[in-house]
Amino acid sequence: MAAAIDGVFPPTLQELVKKSKVLVVGAGGIGCEVLKNLVLSGFTDIEIIDLDTIDLSNLNRQFLFHREHVGKSKARVARESALSFNPDAKIIAYHDSVTSTDYGVNFYKKFDVVLSALDNRAARIHVNRMCLNADVPLIESGTAGYSGQVELIKRSLTQCYECTPKEKQRSFPGCTIRNTPSEPIHCIVWAKHLFNQLFGESLDDEDISPDAADPDAQDAAVSADSDGAGGDATPKVVAKEAEKEPSEGKEDDIDNGNVVRINTRQWAKECNYDAGTLFNKFFNEDINCLLQMGNLWLTRRAPVPVQWDTLLAEGKSDDNPEIAKQHHKVWTLEECASVFASALKDLSASFLKLEGDDTLSWDKDDQPAMDFVAACANVRSYIFNIERKSRFEIKSMAGNIIPAIATTNAITAGISVLRTFNVLEAKWAQCITVYARLRLNPRNQFLVPDACLPGPNPDCSVCSKDPAITLKIDTKRMTIRELRDEVLIKTLNMVKPDVEVPLTSTVLLSSEEGETDDIEGKLLSEMNIVDGVILKADDFFQNYELRIIISHFDAEREDNLFEVVAQAKQLQPKEEEQDKEKEVEKKEDKKEDLEKSAKKRSANGGGDATDEGPSTSKRSKPTDVDVVEDDDDDDCLLIEEDEDEADTVAVATDKLSVQSPPKSGTKRKPSEVIEDDDEDITEILDSSDEEPAGPTKCKRTRLDDSPSNPIEVINID
Repeated sequence: MAAAIDGVFPPTLQELVKKSKVLVVGAGGIGCEVLKNLVLSGFTDIEIIDLDTIDLSNLNRQFLFHREHVGKSKARVARESALSFNPDAKIIAYHDSVTSTDYGVNFYKKFDVVLSALDNRAARIHVNRMCLNADVPLIESGTAGYSGQVELIKRSLTQCYECTPKEKQRSFPGCTIRNTPSEPIHCIVWAKHLFNQLFGESLDDEDISPDAADPDAQDAAVSADSDGAGGDATPKVVAKEAEKEPSEGKEDDIDNGNVVRINTRQWAKECNYDAGTLFNKFFNEDINCLLQMGNLWLTRRAPVPVQWDTLLAEGKSDDNPEIAKQHHKVWTLEECASVFASALKDLSASFLKLEGDDTLSWDKDDQPAMDFVAACANVRSYIFNIERKSRFEIKSMAGNIIPAIATTNAITAGISVLRTFNVLEAKWAQCITVYARLRLNPRNQFLVPDACLPGPNPDCSVCSKDPAITLKIDTKRMTIRELRDEVLIKTLNMVKPDVEVPLTSTVLLSSEEGETDDIEGKLLSEMNIVDGVILKADDFFQNYELRIIISHFDAEREDNLFEVVAQAKQLQPKEEEQDKEKEVEKKEDKKEDLEKSAKKRSANGGGDATDEGPSTSKRSKPTDVDVVEDDDDDDCLLIEEDEDEADTVAVATDKLSVQSPPKSGTKRKPSEVIEDDDEDITEILDSSDEEPAGPTKCKRTRLDDSPSNPIEVINID
């Protein structure tokens, strides 16, 4: 091991490596490489945690695992493999979720540094908060294809993981998923919802039945009523059709006149999960119901229902396990039906073995679950004339998978361990963020470092002194239970939140079991949680406290019921924004008028001239300079527009000065000139490393290079 050999590391670092205690979170593509690098570097006290098990698809990039390890714990197998490099190392493995309450702040405090190798946002947010509270340096890493990133997170020194807003995950309107899919992803989402309706945790917003409340469908119904003729179905017709089918969103039987409605899961059980019956319901009868909503298909291609008997005739075997193994082939409709039947058989058998209210959980690595979604998504794609995908492609889309590259993982893990050395020596200035890129940047860099360590965001809802957010929410439709589940836990990633109204000391939510059960079904407005109310949310486990400022809005039918807003200016009404824009425009107009009058006085001799000689170019006003920013290049291109007014000098920096040297002055480097009849373009060229140190100069070139015009040189000190 490197630290065991004198001379490999400086003596101080050598001792730090031997004595340090390190936590690795995640034992996947990056985690395996990190653990291997730590052990080979000489770290002997390591703990690693991961909840996942080894899948066959992991073996092409997670090299601590082999075929005989498939199905086993990643953390435990990684430990065993790493010990083969150094049997004297002390490695503890946890096959558990890092968000478990068993791993609190005190657990993190015993480590000198934490290395994160996670693959999901929720876990990253949790580890970020725990390390901030424990005041333990966190080295965050991640990859996406050929791109990688390593950054340091340290309390009060750098920005945390939540200081910068992350891109929201893509979502789709419910009526698009249920009525009018147009992309493969729409059909895949629908298939996952169908899995949950039959076997998983069912949610109201994951209803897969035709949506008769679709505004387009309602327009169709209204027009049909006004015509007074049969034609397209009215809501009454749609309602009658719906009564014949199982209800998706109701968990209990409802006596609706003479019709007893049951939910899809109960209906499927009563049908003994017969493949033909379920297939015809989802892909024939429901599609015929959609066709009755005639206005939906005025500008769209109408779907084509499919019948089970036409795909797998009576007596024909529907059990062909070899089809499902063809992951890269786009299955035919008949093959999809066969896979559907086989997967349904396996899933129903597993589901019926569960006790009580237990359900199955969809997992991309569970073969029957993945086969079911792939088959259903492709059948629905066929019905709506959408491009079908292979099982491999559907798995990537359904599991939000970005292809992992082994070399990117190895590079990222290597940088993570190098940053660990910097952290142990407290060389914070050397812990700048590093990005790995597929192609060289203009400076011929493949690994691109940041210029400096970014400081904490003073408005961060986690690491600022007084964390606060504004919550835009429809208080008339959101319940207290939904506030806890959808906002605090799913969106804000709290574990066990407590919520109260400080002004009235009213407790809305408690982490103590049963304390607030009687009010969880009430609407926020019923508990006087209205516009302007401030809530105090506290997560004892994460040691995280947050003020929530309520901003009520009336959500439309397809709108989300809430939105977390980081900056208060985003809540500004459009009218106020327009008024402010008008005020700014008026001020700019007045400023321009004053400048024009001053220029006229100067031209008539009534003012002091600012230029000592003739101008070599017609300079633009500061507001006319377009600055194009590039992450990889610091060169600036100033584009100047022709004006009839007198010259105005735009000062880009307080280090910029203007000189008028003699005509005989030599130029250091020629400028690039873009010829245009009306514009003068000056490019400021960056100094190269090979040239002697000195001010950067550039030449302003005018198309009309008359001898009477001197050359103007801009010096940047």
